[in-house]
Amino acid sequence: MFQTVLPVHQARSRESLNRLLKATVEVLDKYGLEGATVPRIAACAGVSPGTIYRRFPDKDALLREVCLRTLESNYQVVSHSLAPERWQGKPLADMVRLFIDTTLKGHRSHRGLARALLFFTLQHADKAFTRKSAELRKKTFDHIAGLLLSRREEIRHPRPEAAVRFAMLMVSFAAQGTTTLPRNPADMSRFLPDIENQFDRELPQMVLRFLGIEE
Repeated sequence: MFQTVLPVHQARSRESLNRLLKATVEVLDKYGLEGATVPRIAACAGVSPGTIYRRFPDKDALLREVCLRTLESNYQVVSHSLAPERWQGKPLADMVRLFIDTTLKGHRSHRGLARALLFFTLQHADKAFTRKSAELRKKTFDHIAGLLLSRREEIRHPRPEAAVRFAMLMVSFAAQGTTTLPRNPADMSRFLPDIENQFDRELPQMVLRFLGIEE
């Protein structure tokens, strides 16, 4: 178990830490991993660079903390929006559409952050950190898969569990491949004109037909 941030005891210190973490997210989203310098983060948070180093041993520790907190926050959002009690009596197709819509829009609205954290974790040498980030991603993935599979009687694919997980991976790869990874996502329109609207319209239909879910 590794520790990236010093313990916070006082309310003012917690507020200062939260402001610093929020500023780091904003800088990553706007400037990317390369542009997330300590002076820029400090300026966004309204603190001095020295304040950051009093809290974190280096920038890498700050970014690790932000990455893990962002992944945990993503899980909390998903577990709330896709809580089983919220979907009782509602169509499974609506649940699938919400998952796809949230995935696509999340990558688009916070492309810089998603891109920065993806490359940060992929390139990181700390095995404890990469293992923890992978565990958090899997926790979110398993939560969604488990909720969809709780309605497996509505899935006509002969292998529901494999099909659901395969479909979820394809949606994630589609979002990353068209939004997160390209240097300029607009260039993807040369392969498919009006690509965002096309994906919004066709990807849910493709997934629902693959799973055999009736609308």
